[in-house]
Amino acid sequence: MRNERGGLMPIIVLGILFFIFGFVTWLNGALIPYLKIACELTAAQALLVASAFYISYFVMALPMARVLKATGFKNGMMVGLLVMALGALLFIPAARSRIYAVFLLGLFVIGTGLTLLQTASNPYITIVGPIESAAKRISIMGICNKLAGMAAPVILGAVILHDAATLEGRLAAMDGPQRTAALDELALRVIEPYAIMAGALVVLALFVRFSPLPADVSEEEATHAGGEDRGSVLAYPQLVLGAVALFFYVGAEVIAGDAIGLYGQSQGIPLEETKNFTAWTLGAMLVGYVIGILTIPRLLSQERALTLSAVAGLLLTLGAMATKGYSSVLCIALLGLANALMWPAIWPLAIEGLGRYTKTGSALLIMGIVGGAVLTPLFGAISDMPRLGSGAALGLFIPCYLFILWYAVRGHRLRHWGRSSPCPCCRAS
Repeated sequence: MRNERGGLMPIIVLGILFFIFGFVTWLNGALIPYLKIACELTAAQALLVASAFYISYFVMALPMARVLKATGFKNGMMVGLLVMALGALLFIPAARSRIYAVFLLGLFVIGTGLTLLQTASNPYITIVGPIESAAKRISIMGICNKLAGMAAPVILGAVILHDAATLEGRLAAMDGPQRTAALDELALRVIEPYAIMAGALVVLALFVRFSPLPADVSEEEATHAGGEDRGSVLAYPQLVLGAVALFFYVGAEVIAGDAIGLYGQSQGIPLEETKNFTAWTLGAMLVGYVIGILTIPRLLSQERALTLSAVAGLLLTLGAMATKGYSSVLCIALLGLANALMWPAIWPLAIEGLGRYTKTGSALLIMGIVGGAVLTPLFGAISDMPRLGSGAALGLFIPCYLFILWYAVRGHRLRHWGRSSPCPCCRAS
């Protein structure tokens, strides 16, 4: 695919970066059940993996926006990759000590690097071509992201949970020093994959630094900015509400992807099967991205795609709550299909018209990723409650999809607080 501003090279380089996003992010799907066993955690404690990872987006987004203003898009991507490599290396002392807090610190540092990387790459892929077809380009990035995401938990699971069928039974039969030694050995299994990942991230950082990727693009032209300076990024309702929509979207996506394994176990499905359930969700997302590439903007506008996605999310949530076992898990996995076009559609709708505020606005949108840190452990906490359980926890999806539906229908059209403006296609007519 070739675009009007940057040619084919930005698509190729950014496709590689989005592959890395997916691989690193969706490792958590295998890491959560692994650390639950190795560090002897409850479901709510294990889901702090998602909290530590996604909270970094909220805490570090605005500082990383300042870094990005100093470095530009291209060098910012390189720095982000190097920070991620540092976080991966922290898994070595974490595994040797088997201290859960050190694992969480490593995940926070990885998330910080990803924050910078995403703050640079998401607006870049949005504005490097016509904003009306941005969801199509982001869907291509999503395929790269989710192909990696499908592979990541399977690969990591094969390394650290290759004996999942018997592991929990053997540990339950042990006590004292024997059990401690077995858990220490289990913890050491993450060292090699994360050390390899750190090396790969450094190599990729050098690749980005010396690639012919354009250093910057015109934010004013690309976002259809009207030249008006409102004095604050918070004066753009479509952006602020878009960040809230992303909060709910990421919460729903992370629960459907990272927590689906624990949900499957709560339905009586063995760990040997549930460790690969994240790949089901990502496979469904992959199908959704293909639909986006084929239909946006030729058959579907970005706002229409977001509307249909939110409705599908609500229907699948009700299906999951009404069924049990594999049928319920399948509905959760199919939420990947409903979620697929939400990120690609929300970004261009939220940053349209920002102009010189695009970098800071992108940081605000990235802060919305904290939804994964807030809603996922909340899902785990409700799941742990005897009177409620995992079935009731599924109700968290409903407010998420309702707000996204409102944003798709009305919220994204707001241009000034208190009043709305028509969508771009209506203005054109």
